[in-house]
Amino acid sequence: MKEPSTPRERAIALAFDAFDSGEFYTDLSRRVAFHTESQNGPNPALAAYLTEEVSDALARLGFAARIVDNPAAGGPPFLIAERHESDDLPTVLTYGHGDVVRGYDEQWRAGLKPWEMVVDGERWYGRGSADNKGQHSVNFAALAAVLKARGGKLGYNVKVIFETGEEIGSPGLDETCAAHKEALSADVFIASDGPRVSAERPTLFLGSRGAIPFELTLNLREGGHHSGNWGGVLSNPAIVLAHAIASLVDRNGRIAVEGLRPPPISAAVREALSDIELGRDESSPDIDPHWGEPGLTPTERVIGWNTLEVLAMKSGNPDAPVNAIPPTAKAVCQLRFVVGTDWENMQAHLDRHFAEHGFTEVKVKVSRGTPATRLDLEDPWVQWALDSMRATTGKKPALLPNLGGTVPNDVFADTLGLPTLWLPHSYPACNQHAPNEHVLAPVMRESLGIMAGLWWDLGEQGAAIAARRAAQQRIDRT
Repeated sequence: MKEPSTPRERAIALAFDAFDSGEFYTDLSRRVAFHTESQNGPNPALAAYLTEEVSDALARLGFAARIVDNPAAGGPPFLIAERHESDDLPTVLTYGHGDVVRGYDEQWRAGLKPWEMVVDGERWYGRGSADNKGQHSVNFAALAAVLKARGGKLGYNVKVIFETGEEIGSPGLDETCAAHKEALSADVFIASDGPRVSAERPTLFLGSRGAIPFELTLNLREGGHHSGNWGGVLSNPAIVLAHAIASLVDRNGRIAVEGLRPPPISAAVREALSDIELGRDESSPDIDPHWGEPGLTPTERVIGWNTLEVLAMKSGNPDAPVNAIPPTAKAVCQLRFVVGTDWENMQAHLDRHFAEHGFTEVKVKVSRGTPATRLDLEDPWVQWALDSMRATTGKKPALLPNLGGTVPNDVFADTLGLPTLWLPHSYPACNQHAPNEHVLAPVMRESLGIMAGLWWDLGEQGAAIAARRAAQQRIDRT
């Protein structure tokens, strides 16, 4: 590798050195070893990860950190940290989560363990390697490289909020950010979660689709009744519920309830998605070409449109069926939605739809949802980030107006009022949330370079970008 010819190149080279020397792998291995499952109830490892790992890592970078109790009853703790250089400099807020989903230890492939990093070719296996320990480890290591290259100064201030309950819906995150709004104030939000569009293409996304779960239940009578003696005169709740669901979504996945459909995809979003192809990775499932909204590309269906999914359904006992008409049926469903959807009136939309279609016996229970968010594609921070990523990699980054999945971006975009930039360091086939979770070593290395370049460029151009955005906002308000 040639010697770095500019200070920026030196910062990137130092980030690569952290990977090539094994230092990054050692740090990530130590972090994966924390059993930070949040889905099994109270877990002391969650607080330990913050106090013994994240706080120490940030202290070495010059941060002052403190633990904040969760305002949600029984909720896991938060960490807030700050590295302040000057009141006259711009400030970036970053984020990560230390919790992971269940280990599912017995389901991992032979030779693999969720709490111990294992290398197999380019794959690094371990629970949290992709979500989210590997991702925030990249951002910390890249920040360290830039600090070293700049002689201990960044040229901006950095604030951090860390949670340990993202995998259980981020309880208390919004309330905590609202209560500490001044301490978390910044000019821009930059963080990492989720996958790239493909392993080989660096990606920037500006928000996420929202998600709202709901249950459909049908309770027709007490107890089951013999299907031979009563079949033909007793309505079957499983059949009724199947027809009710079919009235919501047609056989090809098109949403039939007008109130649950999004506004048309804008020209700007369509242009951003025009060169992004889903399902390119070797382990990706085959796309069903005729599933979903007609007239849209697969990428537009996932990123720019709404989807209604049945996550689980049950009537009777599928594992031990008996010759009886079951008394009840239940389905757990979910709407993933983009900005502009009337999701807050979902209960009314579903109730009205079922009444109009004669399914008045189907009861609807809508749970708390997560709003959809999307930073304006013309925001000055967007082009700045794309230019930085392109300068580091020589590749054209993929720009996603929003992630197809859901992250708690509404807290940062709406509650804190920040422009939000997400740079994911994983890839679609990483087995996130499943056994055999892993990251790809080449993606980790490239991501270290991308983030070192971005953290460097923030020191060079951040003040100008922040000033330009503030001036535009003043114009827009007049």
